[in-house]
Amino acid sequence: MENILAGLCGTSPEDPFPVWVRGSVGHCFNQLTLNVIPHVILAVVSACFLGTPRSGSGVPCRPSWGWRIATSFVLAGLFFADTIPATVSQQELGPVYLEVLANGTAALTWLVHGFALLMLCRSIYGFSRGPAALALLTLLPLPSFIITLVWYCQSGIAWSPAHPGASSRFAILCLQLASLLAYVASYLFPTAGRQDFLSINHSWQQDQPISGPGVPVPDQQRATEDGESWLSRFFYTWMNPLMKRGYQQKLNQPQDVYVLPHQLQAARVCDRFYSCWQKKAALHQAEEETVSLTSPIIAGDDGSSDAPDSPHHAQEAVCLLSVLHAAFGLRFYTLGVLKLAGSLLGFSGPLLLNLLVNFMESRQEPLSHGVLYALGLFAGSFLGALLRNQFSYEMKKMMLMVRAAVISAIYHKALRVSSTSLARFTVGEIVNFMSTDTNRLVNFCLSFHELWSLPVQLAITLYLLYQQVGVAFLAGVALALLLVPINKIIANRIMLNNKRMLKHKDTRVKLMTEFLCGIRVIKFYAWEKHFSSRINACRAKELQKLRAVSYLDALCVYMWAALPVVVSIAIFVTYVLLGHQLTATKVFTALALVGMLILPLNSFPWVLNAILEAKVSLDRLQQFFELMDQDLEAYYALDSPSDTATAMEIRCAAFSWVPVEEESTRQPSSTGTLQLHIENLSLRKGMLLGVVGKVGSGKSSLLAAITGELIKQGGRMYVCDLEQGFGLATQEPWIQFTTVRENILFGREYDARLYKDVLEACALSEDLNILPAGDQTEVGENGVTLSGGQKARIALARAIYQEKDLYLLDDPLAAVDADVANHIMQKCIFGVLKHKTRVLCTHRTEFLEKADALLLMDNGRIVKTGTPADILPLVEAFPKFKDTDKGHKDKAPNEQGQEEVITTEAEEPTQNYNLIHKEEEKKEGAVAFQVYKAYWMAMGNCLAISILFSLFLMQASRNISDWWLSYWISSVSQTSNTSVMACLASLPSPELLLFSTAGLVSPIQDLDKTPASPNGSVDVNFYLIVYGSIAGANSLFTIIRAFLFAYGTLCAAAVIHNRLLQRVLKATVTFFDTTPTGRILNRFSSDLYCVDDSLPFILNIFLANIYGLLGMLVIMTYGLPWIGLVLLPLAVVYFFIQRYYRFTSRELKRLHSVTLSPIYTHFSETLSGLSTIRAMRATKRFELENQLRLEQNQRCLFASNTVMDWLDIRLQMIGVAVVTATAGIAIIQHQKQLGNPGLVGLALSYALSVTNLLSGLISSFTHTEIMMVSVERTEEYTTDIPVEPQEKLVQVSADWPSEGLVEFQQVVLAYRAGLPNALDGVSFTVYPGEKLGIVGRTGSGKSTLFLALFRMVEMKSGRILLDGVDSQLVGLEELRSRLAIIPQDPFLFSGSIRENLDPQGKRTDAELREVLEQCHLWDAVTQMGGLDSELGERGKRLSVGQRQLVCLARALLTQAKVLCIDEATASVDQKTDQLLQQTIHQRFADKTVLTIAHRLNTILDSDRVLVMQAGRVAELDSPARLSQKDGSLFQRLLHSRQQ
Repeated sequence: MENILAGLCGTSPEDPFPVWVRGSVGHCFNQLTLNVIPHVILAVVSACFLGTPRSGSGVPCRPSWGWRIATSFVLAGLFFADTIPATVSQQELGPVYLEVLANGTAALTWLVHGFALLMLCRSIYGFSRGPAALALLTLLPLPSFIITLVWYCQSGIAWSPAHPGASSRFAILCLQLASLLAYVASYLFPTAGRQDFLSINHSWQQDQPISGPGVPVPDQQRATEDGESWLSRFFYTWMNPLMKRGYQQKLNQPQDVYVLPHQLQAARVCDRFYSCWQKKAALHQAEEETVSLTSPIIAGDDGSSDAPDSPHHAQEAVCLLSVLHAAFGLRFYTLGVLKLAGSLLGFSGPLLLNLLVNFMESRQEPLSHGVLYALGLFAGSFLGALLRNQFSYEMKKMMLMVRAAVISAIYHKALRVSSTSLARFTVGEIVNFMSTDTNRLVNFCLSFHELWSLPVQLAITLYLLYQQVGVAFLAGVALALLLVPINKIIANRIMLNNKRMLKHKDTRVKLMTEFLCGIRVIKFYAWEKHFSSRINACRAKELQKLRAVSYLDALCVYMWAALPVVVSIAIFVTYVLLGHQLTATKVFTALALVGMLILPLNSFPWVLNAILEAKVSLDRLQQFFELMDQDLEAYYALDSPSDTATAMEIRCAAFSWVPVEEESTRQPSSTGTLQLHIENLSLRKGMLLGVVGKVGSGKSSLLAAITGELIKQGGRMYVCDLEQGFGLATQEPWIQFTTVRENILFGREYDARLYKDVLEACALSEDLNILPAGDQTEVGENGVTLSGGQKARIALARAIYQEKDLYLLDDPLAAVDADVANHIMQKCIFGVLKHKTRVLCTHRTEFLEKADALLLMDNGRIVKTGTPADILPLVEAFPKFKDTDKGHKDKAPNEQGQEEVITTEAEEPTQNYNLIHKEEEKKEGAVAFQVYKAYWMAMGNCLAISILFSLFLMQASRNISDWWLSYWISSVSQTSNTSVMACLASLPSPELLLFSTAGLVSPIQDLDKTPASPNGSVDVNFYLIVYGSIAGANSLFTIIRAFLFAYGTLCAAAVIHNRLLQRVLKATVTFFDTTPTGRILNRFSSDLYCVDDSLPFILNIFLANIYGLLGMLVIMTYGLPWIGLVLLPLAVVYFFIQRYYRFTSRELKRLHSVTLSPIYTHFSETLSGLSTIRAMRATKRFELENQLRLEQNQRCLFASNTVMDWLDIRLQMIGVAVVTATAGIAIIQHQKQLGNPGLVGLALSYALSVTNLLSGLISSFTHTEIMMVSVERTEEYTTDIPVEPQEKLVQVSADWPSEGLVEFQQVVLAYRAGLPNALDGVSFTVYPGEKLGIVGRTGSGKSTLFLALFRMVEMKSGRILLDGVDSQLVGLEELRSRLAIIPQDPFLFSGSIRENLDPQGKRTDAELREVLEQCHLWDAVTQMGGLDSELGERGKRLSVGQRQLVCLARALLTQAKVLCIDEATASVDQKTDQLLQQTIHQRFADKTVLTIAHRLNTILDSDRVLVMQAGRVAELDSPARLSQKDGSLFQRLLHSRQQ
């Protein structure tokens, strides 16, 4: 190398590259270092911008761009010109080759730069000055120009006629300088400021529908990386504006984030995926005609059926994996090349380190070798960092594409599957497909590349180890391999326990869900203790499994940490025993390689695991995709009957809920397996058909059969205008989580007149006036903020607004009181809908007198059809009261109590909802110190401190063992100067992560240096023994730390759950009313899962990283004190980068989770309203909505992924800087004869692992912060939620209240501060054994009386006395358990019938049976399989009416003297209702009974009637007297019902 330089510069080989010659800078140094190198850098950077794409705007360039481009080309010309005199007048200014090299490089550079500017000027940069970096780089050659100029002036040959060559070159030089100054001046010339790319908000409002697949992205709204230069892509400079916004905390909603790059947009990805799906389907169906994926009728775009056969045949064969492969395969495999290159470059670090340490040990090698090794280290680590980072970035983009495709495919499929086959899965399972299974499938992308790259790394590492220590490496490998099966066994046990733990967790969360759904009833019945013990039992089982998992995990961690030490000891001991001499090079290279070996060995089981999980998920998804689609062409006859007036016709048809092949193996579904047989049913256009029959006779099934939701087993079914769909109002109204208006419009344009008519017809106008924001009020999930009656009417309004021809109404009158029911019949069914075809199912037969025809159903068959006059007498219990109360009409099971509660609270809860739903309390910024303190306290002081101390000991012993090694090597090389023989064949490998690094090491001075005996064996034994014992100590500390940590986190988890549960059990009802169940559940499911599982895992890594970093810094500064100069500025840079990153990353993570829940909410909502969506033909719109929500979420996910890569590349650069600096300092120290090769090697090997530690530290810290949020959220509930008063001031006798005397004295009650009083000075007395009926309009405070009696809401003033005892002095549990109530919402929890009737298990079977018989339920129960048969979720297996009866049975069991009935007989047919009334009369003859009535006939025979009005007692007297008394409210109520 010296000779080449000497030849080029024309100097002597002894000093080929003089820096200083005769008082000025050496010409050769000037040309090569100050001229060629800066130009090369400028050329490379400029070349990066050559690919910049044009912006489509065609705006002319600014004049300053023109100047710069012109000067660049002029400069290129001048440099070319300069070569002419240089070659002609040879040697006058130095050797020709040097001049040609310098000028040629410069000319090429300026050419490239000029072209780059041309490209930039036409791109988006044209509006601004362009990248500042580029302009700064043009100044790099300036020093060289100035030095040459000064040299000309000093030497005086600039203008001498004797040197024409020199004069002309001087003139050219002046021109070059002038041009460069002109360039700089034109750059500084003002231009328009750069527009911020983030002005996305203007054009991309959430509600703008996606237009077709290629969404045109307006120009100013930049899509992320599209059209960025290479440089910007490698270093993510295009992310900087976003990072800045994050740092200023301006990232508040998803619109603030960049739009997705073109190739990632959901619409594009889905199109590509579906086209591949169709190709595959077509292949499978080559013999038949091609099949389109969407059967047009279902999609509802047009009725022409161009699909000859619905796609489900093809689907059985189409394999999801093959479609994904076809759509994304090519790109996926090409990423493997990046991965391979990155992995191979990873090996360059240790190999070059090895050469460098060799160089330090031998004093013979020339300096240039050292410099080359250092440069090699720099280049290798720099390139490796770039490649690995790009791989990670591209891989994440790939994963986003797969995620978008799979999620839309699942949604698309769910909309088209027939409901009967969908019934195999619960809603939860299907939502799981979209969340868990999709995530596992997406993670497979990463695991796949790991799967092939790990063995490659392993093989190379082993080969290099063999080169280092020969056969000795087998000893270490054998040990490592021994541990693999052990690891596998442990991993399997962990998986097994994990599975069981999750099972217990699911049971616990399910219990919690039921507890929260029925919280009112549970409080009425005082069952909190029972539920609490059930939940705690589940939690105990869960914690037991968690304990097993944690301890096994600790064992795994211990083995992982101890492995490198054990393996390296085994290798060195074997090597020495084989009679070899250890050298610094060998030891460090071997250590580095062992570190590299451990990683693949350890991660391999996890990679396999991830792949197996993905396989399981893939199979589950495949199973879902193979479900039968709804096949409407096969279901409906397409040829119309001769009579054109026919709206619908069914002939000889049989329908069932379960496919034929499954009948034998079926699990009982919600309706059992009702078979529907319809011989002949035909409907003329415009008629009203009433369907009646007792509970469970198949009325709803008939409607399901008409909409195509059942399986048709034969016969013919015709519906007119099929593609238009039906107007469907289901029995359990389906309400979307959006505003009331959106619910009614359901995707249609807003038509003010129609809208007003619909509201009027459905009697909604008044209700909307009560709601805080009118029809813009958000109704919660499933319409929680509405009463039952309001929900039913909104669902009805939605159906009417769609303006269909055929209306199917399933009992819309059940949930409303008589006035409203009358109104709906008149204004809606005989009003707005009078010209439409209507099918109306109802129990309220009195409204069917004007129907055109009636069907009487029983057991799935039509028993009789005819006119109302023929059929109504057959429906029992109708004529008897015909005159007295032409409409003892019920009001919704739901509406009764809930409505009052809701209207009295109307302003309040709904307002709250307006806010509640928009904004869950979200703490801004970093997690408060309080939270860490709370976690520390939950763990306990002693434990926490001992954990930290054991960590310190572990780290210190690890670093000391490394230091001892280097010390040993140094002393060996001092005593026997053998190390010059350093085996040059030795090679090494990456991540010289010796173990993990940290702990404070004080220099241990003057260890007894025994003079080495000739063969050094005494020495070696001594050193090995010390090394071994240090390693042993390290091993011990590691295992202590691992188990202490596991124990501590378990304690914390147990404490946190207990505090949370106890607090929630005691919370007031008001709290549950204003907080959506989902939010409370979240605390118990995901937040607790974090505290149990994720937090300990991440916290462990975080603490290890902190200690590791400290240990590493101590060792590095001890080995190379000068490195401190480099580390300090880098530390400052690191601090700012991580702070910048954490702010933005936190905001983006939050946005990601905020946009994630709408996807799942929308999906589960879609699933629950599937029949409505399909009947109304809205599937296309829902798919589009899903795509929009997905796009929003992917935007945030993409940004938060990219931010990680943004950080990663910057940390990698810090790592590169540390490595290069360490190498440089080491070489300088070596030249000055200062260095100790042992310590330098140690410092260098630590430096190589610095990047991993730095990025590990940030990511683990950020993650810890995120996980700590869960602790914060549970803490918030443990401290902030309002609780019921727990004190107990009087002790009451066991049989209190023995009389049953109830007195209200001036009771005043408001639901919450700031709301009007719901009860306003109520006073009345109910005597023992009296039957009191309570009536009043909605919102008059009827249900509130019960709430006050049970102290569900505390009174403002007044007293309620039971047998003369003030109820406020009695303990809550005692008070509630001594009263009986039949609530209006029948609440059942999953479990057996026995558990539902008697959770405490105090009654005998005989008692239970007797009660069930009295409630006419015994037959149904025996049919289901007796008292121990399961009821399913919320009592699914019983019809609504039957659930009501179970609640009555519960009341019968309590021997209470006071019974409150919040009448809910709306879902019971008249006959059952009569039986109920009888039972209540017989069984409660001697008890005090308070009944809130909605059907006046139920209270006409009570002793007295209490009429409530506006929270006050209006009238109180016997029914007979009140009905006689003129102008009484009661009389008015009676009359209004009889109209």
